[in-house]
Amino acid sequence: MAIFEPDLGPEGHGAYRLLRWVNGGLVKRFVADLGDPEAASQRCLGEILALTRGTAFSADHGLDRVDGLEALRSQVPVRTYSDLRPWLDRVADGERHVLTREHPSMLLETSGTTGVPKLLPVTAAWARGVQEAQRLWTLALVRDHPTLASGKALTMVSPAVHGQSSGGLAIGSNTGRIRRAQPGWLRRRFVVPDAVARVRDPVVRQYITLVCACGADVRSITTANPSLLLLMFRRMKEWEEPLRRDVSNGTLAHGIAAHLDPSVRRAITRHLTPTTLTDDLTPTALWPHLASVNCWTYGPAAYYAKRLQEQLPMVQVRELGVTASEGTFAFPLAPDWPGSVLWSGGSLVEFLCRDGTLKWAWELEVGDVARLIVTTRSGLMRYDMADEVEVVGHCDATPMVRFLGKAGRYLNRVGERVSEGQISAAMDAVGVQLAGFTVHAPEAEIPSYIVGFEGENVDESFAKSFDSALAQQNVEYAGKRASGRLGPPVIRRFDAGHYAQLRAHRVDQGAPEGQLKDPVIAVDQSEWDRVCGAGWLS
Repeated sequence: MAIFEPDLGPEGHGAYRLLRWVNGGLVKRFVADLGDPEAASQRCLGEILALTRGTAFSADHGLDRVDGLEALRSQVPVRTYSDLRPWLDRVADGERHVLTREHPSMLLETSGTTGVPKLLPVTAAWARGVQEAQRLWTLALVRDHPTLASGKALTMVSPAVHGQSSGGLAIGSNTGRIRRAQPGWLRRRFVVPDAVARVRDPVVRQYITLVCACGADVRSITTANPSLLLLMFRRMKEWEEPLRRDVSNGTLAHGIAAHLDPSVRRAITRHLTPTTLTDDLTPTALWPHLASVNCWTYGPAAYYAKRLQEQLPMVQVRELGVTASEGTFAFPLAPDWPGSVLWSGGSLVEFLCRDGTLKWAWELEVGDVARLIVTTRSGLMRYDMADEVEVVGHCDATPMVRFLGKAGRYLNRVGERVSEGQISAAMDAVGVQLAGFTVHAPEAEIPSYIVGFEGENVDESFAKSFDSALAQQNVEYAGKRASGRLGPPVIRRFDAGHYAQLRAHRVDQGAPEGQLKDPVIAVDQSEWDRVCGAGWLS
């Protein structure tokens, strides 16, 4: 069994030593928890129960009688978001002491993969926990890259606030909230000023982000989904002429920024410095000191992460971890780790294995595949995130996991059960450069997968190569193809700009841009219709 070391000792370069000293107590507790995840989970549960004392949820479930982990299981059933809505709606309506003693400061809107947006409460205790996880992850990042402190950081986030609930609570995105909560010394490193969040149009925000970043000494880039970065790199070429004019003059007067609200333009341009761009408008030429790009790299994001690494061969593409609007549950401490180490002191996490058994972290074995059931400091109790992970190793006594995808999101027309991760891996094996792709399996007597894509020209061998690669990833798919129960894949090309338009449409509907997941599969006809759009499929 592979055992990995956290390597967060006090020795290192100056910036690391300072950050390590500031976070010394946090590091000591975290490392101790790695050796005893059961004790950490017991402590975490006690802290969460203290936050729920006297609440409506506690009274409804007899939480005052819960004195340990197994008692929690007997008192509170596993629930989905829909199951918890009676309590979450009361929170959104402004009622106090529903889930926790702390009144939420805001609500996070997340659409997940599909469906009606979810509203999740942010409490002070929960926010501190998320910040602690970020501090630990950042500590390892700084340890590995001494030059980061000398340059700027490009972070791509959604607006911190974009609405209000029926009870008067602000509604926004987790990425924007996190950015706004950062200390001043760190925010001064951000190349994109806060005022950019006031721009509602996501495409205009992308242009302004490039104007701010192209003329800066960017050392790190952070956003959840790698496909957004690939889109931004394509935008550099698409918008080259207005970008050059605005960057060289320190303005926002050209291209799609020409019609900006004057007050927003003034708030942003005071941060701009006129800069002459290189002849080669590519990331490697613009940012020669870029050291790390931080994003999701597993599951459905794997294909795009590899394309990103191909465009930035000398830059480290670093995994963010198992993170969501519900919290941060695991993170890597080195770029070569095969997964992320669970943070037992941050949230209480159970694991629902595919055979139906429930396990605690210390009961997991390498190779286990399970979905996360989380109990958090924001009041979510035994909440089924439907996020599926695989155990890939251990750090001391604590498991390391790798994100696979959303549980239940499979193409399963004749029993093949093909996952998003398998589709992504198969497309990577084919080796074509695509701006986006989505696979659907429509009903038919002998169904065939439809592969919709936007990207480079491909010949008839593309479908055959994808078919073969997917058969390598999924033995059931291979068997169904060999027996004739599944027909050969059919390819359909989307118009140029299709996935950018799809992304903009979903952002307009409220999906957080930085965390927006790519539609790698469409599990039913309605999803496929939304991906295709009226008249978009050529």
